[in-house]
Amino acid sequence: MKFSGSPHYVASPDLLLAVNAAITLQRPLLIKGEPGTGKTLLAEEVAAALGIPLLQWHIKSSTKAQQGLYEYDAVSRLRDSQLGDERVRDIGHYIVQGVLWQAFTAEQPLVLLIDEIDKADIEFPNDLLRELDRMEFHCYETRQTIRARHRPLVFITSNNEKELPDAFLRRCFFHYIQFPDPATLRRIVGVHFPGLKDELLTAALKAFLELRQLPGLKKKPSTSELLDWIRLLLAEDIPPQALHGKEQQLVVPPLAGALLKNEQDAGLLERLVFMNQRHR
Repeated sequence: MKFSGSPHYVASPDLLLAVNAAITLQRPLLIKGEPGTGKTLLAEEVAAALGIPLLQWHIKSSTKAQQGLYEYDAVSRLRDSQLGDERVRDIGHYIVQGVLWQAFTAEQPLVLLIDEIDKADIEFPNDLLRELDRMEFHCYETRQTIRARHRPLVFITSNNEKELPDAFLRRCFFHYIQFPDPATLRRIVGVHFPGLKDELLTAALKAFLELRQLPGLKKKPSTSELLDWIRLLLAEDIPPQALHGKEQQLVVPPLAGALLKNEQDAGLLERLVFMNQRHR
């Protein structure tokens, strides 16, 4: 297998190299980057481009590593025993297979996405070290060892909310998705809005990049928010001239709520625009 890109995802040469390095090494690919830079979408596009299934495990703060392997539904077994159900004789009826079990026993190679691993408890990555390294685990209730028929291509995403253990990092191939430069942003927007007029695209990118460069922003707008904003500009038929002030001065752009997601940043922009107008 080799990933050479996707018509629906703009990947840099370094990112393509990282994906194929993880395939060659048969190691999980750990992807970090700002929220909204396409980390989750990458796994989806790789699976689509390679023509193989995708399994997704979206991590929450309450997620435990055991849930990815299997869970024993003791409550259902107790209820069935009280009702005299014959199924209670086979404990296998009460084993709920997790995402890793499904990936290991799949009939063909697939892509496994472990999304936002840094949301979980600090011990979560350590609890998966052996399973991801050896591609096997033991089910104590059924006394069987589950081994991977085909080693899945594992993508692990992180927003850097927590540091990951060194032992876990050692087993991964790492890549950080840099925020796209203006030329790459044009390509990304072009994929999603192929008929977008160049005048509107140029004005939108200029306003967006100026907004990201404002000092003191709590949360810089991301690529996904740029796409949402352009979709709204098109829906509301906003002209390019409305995205900047006279003599290209800073303004609060129309539909700024698609880009700025908290009151501190919105207030900061309004103050900067006011100060800019006073010193004209």
